[in-house]
Amino acid sequence: MGRGPSIEGRKNAEDAKRAKVFTKLIREITVAARSGVVDPAGNPRLRSAVDKALSANMTKDTIERAIKRGSGADGGADMQEVRYEGYGPGGVAIIIDCVTDNTTRAVADVRHALTKHGGNLGTNGSVSFQFARTGEIVFATGGDAAREEKILEAALEAGADDVVNEGGMSTVLCAGEHYHAVEEALKSAGLKAESSDLVMRPANRVAVPAEVEDTLRDLIEWLEELDDVHEIYHNAALTAPVEG
Repeated sequence: MGRGPSIEGRKNAEDAKRAKVFTKLIREITVAARSGVVDPAGNPRLRSAVDKALSANMTKDTIERAIKRGSGADGGADMQEVRYEGYGPGGVAIIIDCVTDNTTRAVADVRHALTKHGGNLGTNGSVSFQFARTGEIVFATGGDAAREEKILEAALEAGADDVVNEGGMSTVLCAGEHYHAVEEALKSAGLKAESSDLVMRPANRVAVPAEVEDTLRDLIEWLEELDDVHEIYHNAALTAPVEG
């Protein structure tokens, strides 16, 4: 009779997953600190990156080292942000944001992943026009109408564009340039978000056949495994989110 994964095996897998998450968070903090403003209070992007790291149980020492590395005080590698655009299986538009110290490696890995899954790497601007830089702030409501109403009122008063209630969650949407102001206003209203981030949101989502969806999921998971890849955006209407 076969045995399932051992406790040690599961722990090693969880440790590896956690290390990968930390790698991506550290890179985000490093890049956010490159502006020269190393105080999160005066650097909204750095504040968001630090908040994510703390939520993931990263130690303050690790966060401070990443900030020093980004500021140049710690002699760290020169991390760069680079965006790749292309098409996945079924013509699905994909944006892949990377944070890397080696753009040659990053583009080669991204191109290989796309090609292997029936897609192709495009030129700058080839798909980004189908997306808009949008603030997404997500709250758990459990379908509580009173809480949904409170979030709606606070969000619209703060300058948000819309609030989408679905599956026991309320997602506040706002223009990218208003994101930090809206986020702070909602915090001040005593509302604690489950997640908050600036994303590239597609104007429209396209349905894909089941066989293409399977290949697309495999592509997304492949890309997520690449250390250089920071965020992935696409315009496919998947039946369920990709497991992270």
